Amino acid sequence: MKTTHIATLLSLLVTGAAQAQSAKQLDQQTAAMMQASFREQGIAKMDRIVQDDAQKACSQAKPPSEAVTKKIEAAQLAAVKWPSDGQFIGDWKEGEKLAQNGRGMTWTDASTAPSKNGAMCYNCHQVDKKEISFGTIGPSLWNYGKLRGVANPADPASEAIVKYTWGKLWNSKAYSACSTMPRFGHAELLTEAQIRDLMALLLDPKSPVNQ
Repeated sequence: MKTTHIATLLSLLVTGAAQAQSAKQLDQQTAAMMQASFREQGIAKMDRIVQDDAQKACSQAKPPSEAVTKKIEAAQLAAVKWPSDGQFIGDWKEGEKLAQNGRGMTWTDASTAPSKNGAMCYNCHQVDKKEISFGTIGPSLWNYGKLRGVANPADPASEAIVKYTWGKLWNSKAYSACSTMPRFGHAELLTEAQIRDLMALLLDPKSPVNQ
């Protein structure tokens, strides 16, 4: 009986080791497949498929645990860069152009400069009630500031919403670890000035978003 138990235990250990090895091999094969499936062309380089820790954690078969989620969000929030001159709000007219601009970062683009990119907000959000076509991956941005009680972005009473909005635009994973929203500032997709203009589109009472 004792011999049978030992044999069973050894069998389980060998099976477990084989499964662990198999999973590791699959991960290696997947990484090799990804590497082989992409090629550099124009401004699109291979570094685009390199994941940081937050992306790796959110690419697993199961969502990260609560502890890992909190760790990711804390690290991403700590990486947010606040306005260098303390000014959060720019020009909503420029922000509206950015929101409707889908250009940037394709291999056919000539420049990698963030200032050449659009924000392509319409891909995921409704920005204006007059729009007849817009993405629904993200929530509607219509009346964004108005619904949050922002009558004056410079008012200290609006500070929490203003800072949250900046942080969300700069690095969405600071508030939702596995957010699919682009990390505009963190990933250097937009400049600080462009983010200020998007802030104005969302929070300026004069912006069409808040009419």
